[in-house]
Amino acid sequence: MILECIPYGLFGSNCYIVGDKGEAVVIDPGCDPNEIIRVAEANSLSIKYIIITHGHIDHLVSVEELRKKTGAKVLIHKDDADKLTDPSLNDALGMGLGITGQKADRLLQDGDRLSVGGIDFEIIHTPGHSAGGICIKAEDKVFTGDTLFKMGIGRTDFIDGDLETLFNSIKTKLFTLVDSTVVYPGHGEPTTIGAEKRSF
Repeated sequence: MILECIPYGLFGSNCYIVGDKGEAVVIDPGCDPNEIIRVAEANSLSIKYIIITHGHIDHLVSVEELRKKTGAKVLIHKDDADKLTDPSLNDALGMGLGITGQKADRLLQDGDRLSVGGIDFEIIHTPGHSAGGICIKAEDKVFTGDTLFKMGIGRTDFIDGDLETLFNSIKTKLFTLVDSTVVYPGHGEPTTIGAEKRSF
């Protein structure tokens, strides 16, 4: 597996490029799309999918330009689908950006699986930070967006955020994973499921 993180996106968001055998997915393109393409090309990877863990602007600001330049399909959970096209829902207006986009090419649900470059990606619906928040498990790694951070969790003061729901998602969906599973969050440094269970 090839895994590259571009950590200097909008408001410090992490963008991940994950792939093998010439194919890749991009998770949360919140940074310069040209940098994403450069990293993919440096690793001889063609971007097949753009997967968005949740519909907040700092995780999707580059979606449309990246989709246009690569032809990749955009995927988001069905409960966050409207955030792609409505800046009043994805917090773009709140940040003075007013960015709008197009509809997703595919809407995801809990338990969906994708195979890219021989890697199996499993979609785990983890609402709480947003209604359609997801985590993405790939082998012994999980990409958690703003659901779970190193020594922290996502905010729940957005319009569709809910603290009790977020706690339940973390406890019933993420903390059931093997302790050694490496967590790659939407902001900050990696951690492990075991470390976060011990500090929760």
